[in-house]
Amino acid sequence: MRNSTRGEVDPFIVMDVMEAARAAEASGRHIIHMEVGQPGTGAPASARAKLAAELDAPLGYTVGLGLPDLRARIARLYADWYGVDLDPARVVVTSGASGAFLLAFSALFDNGERVGLGLPGYPSYRQILRAVGLTPVGIPTDATTRFQPQPADVAAHDLAGLIVASPANPTGTMLDLPEMSALASACADSDAALISDEIYHGITYDRPQVTALQATDDVYVVNSFSKYFAMTGWRVGWMVVPSDHIRRVERLAQNMFICAPHAAQRLALHALDAQTECATNLATYAANRDIVIAGLKAAGFTTLAPPDGAFYVYADVSRFTNDSLAFAADILEHARIAVTPGLDFDPERGQHWLRFSYAGTTADMTEAMTRLATYMAAR
Repeated sequence: MRNSTRGEVDPFIVMDVMEAARAAEASGRHIIHMEVGQPGTGAPASARAKLAAELDAPLGYTVGLGLPDLRARIARLYADWYGVDLDPARVVVTSGASGAFLLAFSALFDNGERVGLGLPGYPSYRQILRAVGLTPVGIPTDATTRFQPQPADVAAHDLAGLIVASPANPTGTMLDLPEMSALASACADSDAALISDEIYHGITYDRPQVTALQATDDVYVVNSFSKYFAMTGWRVGWMVVPSDHIRRVERLAQNMFICAPHAAQRLALHALDAQTECATNLATYAANRDIVIAGLKAAGFTTLAPPDGAFYVYADVSRFTNDSLAFAADILEHARIAVTPGLDFDPERGQHWLRFSYAGTTADMTEAMTRLATYMAAR
């Protein structure tokens, strides 16, 4: 059978770790999941109750850009959170954030063009870019730049586009408004498209969150209901695009996806009015962050990326290993904790890092740090 080079993408290692953890659980072992960015709660209960009351009504195709009521409510979120006056016509409801990236890459770039992204960074950026015939350009970052790309990188790497994430995955670091504005200006100067991944907005702690729309309208902003609104399995996200790109994206969405799932869109609409429940989840993440940071340091993981937002800690493990993949497997086997190797996020330097997700319950995070301390003491 023929093969396409588009299909020659790397595995999403965290999904492999999830499968190994599932197999361990199937054999009767108790595993604490710190590998995946999955909130420990489901979608807001009040939103689920409202959706349940609507399920007798017909559910079918919606218009390609999404339910008008949902798009209008998302636009109001930008006024509430950032003071941004957003035209709902610019909001595109998508099949998860992944669907938004497919639409963005298809709308903005031609085959072979170079799109930059910081390393460490979300691995699916690289793989989706490859799968649609584009050239991902990894930009090494480190603690001196708070693990974020810099304005000079746009011209230095001859980029057609730049993806930034704030809060970032796996590091949790964030950009402030001057930093976001400088990146937007650098992209404008080089005629490069800016794509801002904001799917962890709402999950921030010590620093205010900034949307790229506060810096420029010449940007694609991607967000999702998966994280703050705890709707991972419902697969619904959104994207904000410039006014002159609405029809371009609409045509792509109609043909590639038809629409996001109708029931998920209805649930998303109700979730936007359930932010009291979401704030309770945020308090849990904040408590978990303190537990995990303290536990990691006590176990000897003393060099950590500063987790300003999201629900991850990215830990330097170079004191202990040159093979984060094997180290993660050993932790799963002997400490019964699933964690993600840094190789998922940085194929060059990730062998020295692990990502720990603290999105689970506080009881699980406390137990995980106890298990990790015991494991490290026995090494």
